Amino acid sequence: MRHNDLLTAIHAAMAGGKAILDIYGSADFGIETKADNSPLTLADRAAHACIQERLQDTEHPILSEEGRGIPHDERRHWTTFWLVDPLDGTKEFIKRNGEFTVNIALIENGCPVLGVVYAPVLDTLYFAAKGAGAYKLGMASTYAGRPLGEMVAASCSLPCAQPEGGVYTIVGSRSHQTPEFAAFVSEREKEHEGVSVRSIGSSLKICLVAEGSADVYPRLGPTMEWDTAAGHAVAACAGCAVVRVDTGEPLAYNKPELLNPFFIVERR
Repeated sequence: MRHNDLLTAIHAAMAGGKAILDIYGSADFGIETKADNSPLTLADRAAHACIQERLQDTEHPILSEEGRGIPHDERRHWTTFWLVDPLDGTKEFIKRNGEFTVNIALIENGCPVLGVVYAPVLDTLYFAAKGAGAYKLGMASTYAGRPLGEMVAASCSLPCAQPEGGVYTIVGSRSHQTPEFAAFVSEREKEHEGVSVRSIGSSLKICLVAEGSADVYPRLGPTMEWDTAAGHAVAACAGCAVVRVDTGEPLAYNKPELLNPFFIVERR
């Protein structure tokens, strides 16, 4: 288990979350529009700075959504690196619905081996490491600065126990519904007697499958590697499949182009 790396990522994510909350209650988010028409706020920048400060002294380079663009010619030599989304779900942040997260993953040879997803408003922390399992910690801020063992002891090991015979639940994007998603739901309705669709923002969708609150998350629209890596690690360590729609192979990271293919996260 990468004890030091995991604890560093947890502390970085929670510090980033605190920086976001400091701005969340303000009147001015300093909203700008990036080249891809996605929003950028002061909170994105503040969280990035906090996380960068805490990760930069580790042995791993950092690739962050809000960091400088790093060409693949440089990245392809990285065997391990941090992959960071300082504020996943900026649209949900702007709406003030609380459904946004801080995502930090450690990628090793193209695979996420460690992941931390922190939802600041919900004060919920998901964390996982290959070979050590996946966990969900509520009231996470009360454990800030505590040893990792205390966090694990206070956490639910994923997947959490779920009632038998529940409704088959599909989780989808709050802000990015597509015709392909509607078609997916229609197909699953033919296979299951009762189907429920739940919409939520950010990487919380992946975490809901990891914890067992949802059965499947089909992402049939565009995402970037930093959107998914941390949640991917949590879901995989919780025993879920995170696979491409076209090939059935696991999502891979540090590609020349950082755009993900369509994928599905599903409980096995």
